[in-house]
Amino acid sequence: MSIFKTIAKHLSGKNKSKDNALMPAYARLNTSFVKGSGCVLHDQDGREYLDVLGGIAVCFLGHSHPKISHVIAEQSTTLMHVSNLFEIPVQAELGQKFCEIAEMDNVFFTNSGTEANEAAIKLTRLYAKKRDINEPIIISATASFHGRSIGALSATGNQTIKEGFEPLLTGFEHVPYNDIKAMEAYAGNPNVVAIMIEPIQGEAGVIVPDKGYLTSIRKLCDKNDWLMIVDEIQTGVGRTGKWFAIQHEDVQADILTSAKALGNGYPIGACAARGQAAKLLNPGGHGTTFGGNPLACAVGLTVIKTIEEDKLVEQAAKLGLKLNLELQKQLSELDAVVEVRGKGLMLAVELDQVYEGLAKKFLDAGLVVNITGGGKVIRLLPSVLISEEQISQAATICRSVIDDVVNSE
Repeated sequence: MSIFKTIAKHLSGKNKSKDNALMPAYARLNTSFVKGSGCVLHDQDGREYLDVLGGIAVCFLGHSHPKISHVIAEQSTTLMHVSNLFEIPVQAELGQKFCEIAEMDNVFFTNSGTEANEAAIKLTRLYAKKRDINEPIIISATASFHGRSIGALSATGNQTIKEGFEPLLTGFEHVPYNDIKAMEAYAGNPNVVAIMIEPIQGEAGVIVPDKGYLTSIRKLCDKNDWLMIVDEIQTGVGRTGKWFAIQHEDVQADILTSAKALGNGYPIGACAARGQAAKLLNPGGHGTTFGGNPLACAVGLTVIKTIEEDKLVEQAAKLGLKLNLELQKQLSELDAVVEVRGKGLMLAVELDQVYEGLAKKFLDAGLVVNITGGGKVIRLLPSVLISEEQISQAATICRSVIDDVVNSE
């Protein structure tokens, strides 16, 4: 048995011990992946799986992309990390490129999406101080997900993941998603400083708002001198068929956060700002040890350049439409399917109820997906390198698994 299979067998739980050193934070499926290429994963037993989850919207360029592997190997032999107390040329280059695609003025690089959202929240506090607001409020949406740190969790509207962690931070109000009138009710409130919104709610079940919703939020923020924070952690860097999902409405944020696909598996996040929001931070006001180091930034820069050179944003739009249509074709006759929805390569199949063991059945069938939206939504977030044959394969497996779980009820 190879060393990879030995390690994978241990981590998969087949060699479980009462002395397992990992905190039980995850209800893991009893499978360990040891190798990946493109949209294909291989487990510890050599079985092949079609991956349409991509590490939850992370591996936009697929597994083991040669350009990403090359830059990691090359950069690791020269310089992996130095402190942000010094100039980091590749960080400056990535910053310029990121601001170009995001239509922002400047950016702060972090280790993760949660930290990017924490930076965004801190910027709103600086904005509040500048306006002599001592009890600032950020409006967010119910069922939203912005991260698991205390600040990001306070902004999050999903009550389930908050349980047990109270008291959380004050200064956050939650209103129904896709309901602009609920936000307008806060107009005139002197303590409101920002609206924080996902352009598409991912963890809630790929909820796509009505056309014009983001434009209306932009107008509301402009009218009331509020900052518009757009959380593009999951939707950003090409996934929805635009560099960022907010661009489908040709709207600009004041603060935009990103992560996941930016590193294609290597940890990196970004908090970008525009206009007055870009002038709030001064030296010493925020910081990070690992964020924006040479290795992370070399990877992020390669990701953006690869997507740009290979015209993969346009490819995501085209392949996302094909997958959407194929899913609708295969699933249209199934009574258990409520809706197929999404944008680009961020799709969901909503079912009529919770079916127990759904994720395990998909895994057994050789398809890696994610079950979210209260257990009723199958989320698909494949790589932009998915082939048309793999699109057909994914839809066929979806139909087979849904048929199976419905008939076994």
